[in-house]
Amino acid sequence: MFLAATGAAVTPETTQQAIGYPSLFLLVLIGALVPVVPTGALVSSAAVVAFHQTTPFALLLVFAVASLAAFLGDVALYWLGRRGMGSRNGSRWLEAIRVRAPEDRLSQAQEKLSDHGATVLVLSRLVPAGRIPVMLACLLAKMPLRAFARGDIPACLAWAATYQVIGILGGSLFDEPWEGVVAAVVLTVALGLAPGLWRRVRGTEPRERPGRGTENPAGDPGNR
Repeated sequence: MFLAATGAAVTPETTQQAIGYPSLFLLVLIGALVPVVPTGALVSSAAVVAFHQTTPFALLLVFAVASLAAFLGDVALYWLGRRGMGSRNGSRWLEAIRVRAPEDRLSQAQEKLSDHGATVLVLSRLVPAGRIPVMLACLLAKMPLRAFARGDIPACLAWAATYQVIGILGGSLFDEPWEGVVAAVVLTVALGLAPGLWRRVRGTEPRERPGRGTENPAGDPGNR
């Protein structure tokens, strides 16, 4: 009888939570350390599932797990980057950060860090592909780990809240959780790709102008 009662108490939602929350934590943590995992899409998808659950505080747990994992991942990566800067031969973690921080984005991040200090970390978490250049700017500025951690706390909270709202919107638009998950993933991926496409479009414009200027130098304002 006890086994039967225990089996009846284990609902599909309980199973989802037992597997889902640890998985979300690990994936977001890994995504913070190795910036190739679409962590925003993971949080939005988890929010969709939590939105359709009847368990109290499911959305709050998703928010807490995601923000904590993101914060721990950021702090760990920053600590590894500082170790890399202090070593004679550098570090593969520091090199991984450098590779993912183009020079133009790094310059912008350094300017914003100089103007606004650690508060720029909040914006860097919300802008797609903005986290790594700002983190590298903090490393080059030799920001202490404690100061980075203080600035990263509100950044991770704002990031988790933003992508959770995307998931809640996706979950509210569709009756089936999987439909909301698909909508949330498509939206977060589109948001992540948009800045790169925009930079690519802007990058092609300067190469076209010299051609027009060669044909009609006097008529091209760009050559004045």
